[in-house]
Amino acid sequence: MSQHGQGRLPPYRRIAAEIRHRIERGELRPGDRVPSARQLTREHGIAIATATRVLARLRDDGLVLTRPGAGTVVAETAVPPRPARARPELSRDRVLRSAVALADAGGLAAVSLRSVAAELGVATLALHRHVRGRDELILAMADAALAGAPLPAVEPAGWRARLEVLARAQWAVYRRHRWLPHVITIARPQPLPHGMAHTDRALRATAGLGLDRNTRWHVAITLMTYVKGVAVNLEAGAQAVQDTGLTDEEWVDRQQDTFQRLMAGGGLATMDALTAGGVDLDLETVFDFGLRRLLDGVAALVEGPVSPGT
Repeated sequence: MSQHGQGRLPPYRRIAAEIRHRIERGELRPGDRVPSARQLTREHGIAIATATRVLARLRDDGLVLTRPGAGTVVAETAVPPRPARARPELSRDRVLRSAVALADAGGLAAVSLRSVAAELGVATLALHRHVRGRDELILAMADAALAGAPLPAVEPAGWRARLEVLARAQWAVYRRHRWLPHVITIARPQPLPHGMAHTDRALRATAGLGLDRNTRWHVAITLMTYVKGVAVNLEAGAQAVQDTGLTDEEWVDRQQDTFQRLMAGGGLATMDALTAGGVDLDLETVFDFGLRRLLDGVAALVEGPVSPGT
């Protein structure tokens, strides 16, 4: 109906039509309060009797209802329900993707069978067809995350380049999933197919170098332990930024006076001297520096002791 046509309607019908249109457009949703009679009198300059007729018209049309303590609200049946979209079939892959997303957003503490089921809109028992419990779920999440760090099909030439590519792939996946290094264990190997593929690559990289079996295993495990050891700090750092609203640099700047007092009065002259002027130091630089030095150490094993005079 045109605005000109609406102008010829009695005031109560015109105002009722305006509220109907707000409901149909979704501006007022089921359960939302609609303007009371007193609000209508103030907003439209009408008598209380006219305002009462507005609400009565909406009520007769089934658009609103009166709830004790809540006033007049939009009825659940005011807007025809949208046809429900068929949910994708529940699968192990969907369960794992949902669980990984929860962990990425809130850490491992946010992951339980109940929270994953709620995210998927299914009963908790439905998940037991795909995972037997939280421990199995966490391990499966870890392997799914490692699967997201594909290793190059064609390996670079040389043992050092191969180990570096592997280490950087692991570092990248830890950065994407900061909870992951808290799941991976070294002392008790876990049955993770994609994790085992990383270990196999590390062992293969040192083939033909003259190293014995024991040394090759130690090189592989030491490399992965190093990457994981630095990566365990990623989650705490991100949480600190979220909690304080400060970047690492901003936090250090605010603590500068406290650190200076501790170093000046605590016999920490060397630290004080080497801090003056600032230091380029963060997890990325620590990771890069440590990885280079670790590979230098492997190079010493491969090349053997340097003869005097060479």
